[in-house]
Order: sequence, then C-alpha cells, then structure tokens
Amino acid sequence: MTRFKGTFAEVGIGAAVALTALVAVVGACGPGPEADAGVEPVNDLPNLYERIEPWAELPPGATQWGQVTGVEQGPDGNIYVMHRCFENSCADRPEDPIVKYDMSGRALASWGAGLLNYPHGFHVDHEGNVWATDARGNGELGHQVFKFSADGELLLTLGQAGEAGKGPDVFNQPTDVLVLPGGDLLVIEGHGEGNDRVVRFNPEGEFIDAWGGPGSGPGQFRTPHAIARDSQGRIFIGDRANNRIQIFQEDGTFLEEWRQFSRPSGIFIDEDDTIYVADSESWGPDNPGWKKGIRIGSARDGSISYFIEDIESMTQEHSGAEAVGVDSEGNVYGGVVRRRMLEKHVPVR
Repeated sequence: MTRFKGTFAEVGIGAAVALTALVAVVGACGPGPEADAGVEPVNDLPNLYERIEPWAELPPGATQWGQVTGVEQGPDGNIYVMHRCFENSCADRPEDPIVKYDMSGRALASWGAGLLNYPHGFHVDHEGNVWATDARGNGELGHQVFKFSADGELLLTLGQAGEAGKGPDVFNQPTDVLVLPGGDLLVIEGHGEGNDRVVRFNPEGEFIDAWGGPGSGPGQFRTPHAIARDSQGRIFIGDRANNRIQIFQEDGTFLEEWRQFSRPSGIFIDEDDTIYVADSESWGPDNPGWKKGIRIGSARDGSISYFIEDIESMTQEHSGAEAVGVDSEGNVYGGVVRRRMLEKHVPVR
C-alpha cells in the first residue's frame, strides 16, 4: 500500500449549529437489510432547518432541472452544481451539466456540454478546482474523471472515453472523487457493476495504487457511492449497497464501519468534523424502516443529532437527496435525482 500524506479540511465550509452528542449505534458486518435487523433506525431527531425549493435560477438553456448529482461551495464562496441535463443523461444534450452560482442563486457560468454521458460524482477541491466523474459509458462517452478550473477550463482528463476496464488508465463506473491535501486524488468506482475499488493518482493523473474489491467484508464494497475526509485524515466511503459507511486510514487500512447513518448516497464533512449523510434509497426493500433524508452528526464519534427528513421519506421509490453540500453560512443543499430538484435547507435561527 502507498501511504497518503498530510491533513485536510474542506475549505470555506462552517458548521451550521453546535452538535449535541447522542448515541452512536454500530451494526455488525454484512450486506443488506438482514444484517441490519439489529440496528435500530435513526429517524426521530430534531430538524433545525427550513426547506427552500425551488432555489437558484434554472441552468442556462434548461426549462427544468435535470437530475442533480452534485452541489458544493468553492473557496471563492460560489456554489457549484452538477446535473444530468435531461432524461438521466447528458449524451446528445445541449445543456451544460456544471453550473456556477453566487450565494443568491444567480447563475454566473456553466460548462461541460458534450463531455459527459452520466454525470455522477462531484467535488470542489481546496484550490477551487471542480471535479466530475462520468459513471456510465455509451460507447463514446463515459467512465472518465474530469478536472476543471473554477471558470470551466478543462485541466485534466482521466480514463478512456466510453471504455470500461480495470487497468491503471481506465475505470468502470467511477462514482466519486476526492483530492487530498498534497494534490493526490482518490477515485471510487462501481455503480452496480464495475470494480468496487479505490484508486489513487498523483496530481498529474499518474496511477499510484488501488485497493478494495467486490464484497461485504471489511475493505470490500458494493457500490461505493461517496467519499469524504475528516480533519484526522480518515477516509469515509459510503458503501451504499452494503448500507454502511466504511472508515479507513489514508493507506487504505480498514478502521471501522458505521451503520447508524443508514444507506449513504452522499457524504459531506465540514472543517469542524460535522458529517452530513444523504440517504436517498431507504424505507423500501433496500433498507426497511429507515426514513430517507439527511442525517447530521459528528465524524469524530459517530453520534447523530439532527435529521432533515425527505418530503417522500416513506416511499419505496428511491426519491431523496443523493448529493449533499454545506456552505459557509451553514445552509445544507440536497441534490435530488429522481425528483429533479435542488433543495436548500436554511438553519432556523
């Protein structure tokens, strides 16, 4: 294994409210609802936020939102959003999938048309660069990772367009990306198919190492869907189809798993180690009894203090926010895929 270096905190993001520690419920290893039967659903917690929807102008040229798969604030204070254009794909669509907004929701710039088939993972790094993954191939586009400047200039492309694989220069369904403090980056891949692994590259995009693999044991994955890092340098990966978050050292050494945040689609950890976990797929057969929504707690001890319940929290359909981001004022953003919307949750003062 290659060891990761340094420490990292998401820049420009502050905690919305001081957290009160509650109980952390940790389940046993294993996949699926049967293994989670002994983990009590965490549903009945305060919601200290007011939901605002619609928020922000529609993307330039769009008559409605596409499926929103990413939303984060950059160090410049602007809000960056990624969506899937229309009908769950940007292939042959004229819209730009990436849009930059000011804090009022006014569109400032957009880019990316013609580059992505199935926009999925999204990340704004500590230097303000904007990263996007394309998690599905159509023969011409897909299975790639892109790095843009804050103004949309394409700076780096990883993977081969439309080609799925497991080598050092190809991906199979890359779902998310995270930049480490020294500039190295981690890419997770596997969205129902794919490699179910973590791949590390240097800042120039050269392959360094890979770890993980399909399964439900420690360090294995079934649809690794989101990745984040806390102030201690620990790597949090939303292992969605296993209904858990797995936590690793920077060299890929498994530390522990958390099941109390339910079925994670999105993870955001702010500079104070407040963790926000978006669950868009629970309640139905994938994770019975757990309501869909955004659970907010402590990345330090796993306690959960607040729950932003989704407006369709008890439908069997996958309908909640998949993407989650937080701005410097403590506002929480939810990127909703199936209902095609961008939600803003404002703390109640």
